[in-house]
Amino acid sequence: MTTVHRVYNFSAGPAVLPLSVLEEIQRDLISLPGVGMSILEISHRSAPFERILAEAEADIRTLAGIPASYKVVFLQGGASLQFSMVPMNLLTPGSTADYIDGGSWAEKAVKEARKIGNVNVAATTKGENYARIPRQDELKLTPNAAYVHMTSNNTIEGTEYKDLPEVGNLPLVSDTSSDMFSKPIDVTRHALIYSGAQKNMGPAGVTVVIIREDLLQRSQKSLPTMLNYAVHAENGSLYNTPPAFAVYTMGLVMKWLRREGGLAAIEKVNVRKAGKLYAEIDRTGFYRGTAQKAQRSLMNVTFRLPSEDLEKQFVKESTAAGLDGLKGHRSVGGMRASIYNAFPEDGVDALVGFMREFEARRG
Repeated sequence: MTTVHRVYNFSAGPAVLPLSVLEEIQRDLISLPGVGMSILEISHRSAPFERILAEAEADIRTLAGIPASYKVVFLQGGASLQFSMVPMNLLTPGSTADYIDGGSWAEKAVKEARKIGNVNVAATTKGENYARIPRQDELKLTPNAAYVHMTSNNTIEGTEYKDLPEVGNLPLVSDTSSDMFSKPIDVTRHALIYSGAQKNMGPAGVTVVIIREDLLQRSQKSLPTMLNYAVHAENGSLYNTPPAFAVYTMGLVMKWLRREGGLAAIEKVNVRKAGKLYAEIDRTGFYRGTAQKAQRSLMNVTFRLPSEDLEKQFVKESTAAGLDGLKGHRSVGGMRASIYNAFPEDGVDALVGFMREFEARRG
């Protein structure tokens, strides 16, 4: 067998997958055990695929402790399609949706929701370059709002909610795309959770939506069928051909996560990995973190160097050293190390070592 060299993948997404999962996919790609054909060829109406789908949902429910009163559906279009589907399904005529704007993706969600109906930006930190998430005392919520939308982790700016906002009896909707299953999540505090899989849960192509059953009554029959939550829930995510390979891979990642000890166990690993990196950022002042310390993300570590020229050199040299994907998002610049669940701790150690060596030469 040919030895394959793998770099450390710090990409924000599609992101690193567990090596054991990739090896299992490689081993079974030609023919699933007991099936005689590839997951890339299998009918979504076949009993083997229905088992794959059911097991993926069961593992997601187990990991997150999802009550029976919530539906889990697998959709396509990424979190970006959910920016439209959420208001199309939940923002009833004459009502207002509240949005907490704590980052670039929340801003995009607001823009899409405004095409559908009334939106109130309950609070924003855009004027502070989204260096923090809005505080509880800054929220100006609408009485009887259709829902309150939040983004749990800001991939671009590197901030993360440490505690959920208090919204009373209003339905809380959360885009958890970049920190889903990186730590325990209290599903019962939410009315709807959505997450593109390509950060922590699997490959690009599948989006997980967890929705409280009573909210399905808001999905009007006048909606385009493929954009109707109630239709997808009623058909068990099989109204149309689902992204079979992405669902299969996500199912393998969920099993890996269960073997790792579940969400509480993976959180400890993530805290340790991020702690090492933030300690190096804070060590001398050569590197500067961009997010306020109290709200730093465990998943997306953002930082700057003293000059843009040094940042360009850092990207060039780190890439050559096998540390891939450290260039920050094009809208904000700087550096970003995305260290999702499957990112190996020795990769964090390698980055810390590179940062020290780079500072010694360039500082």
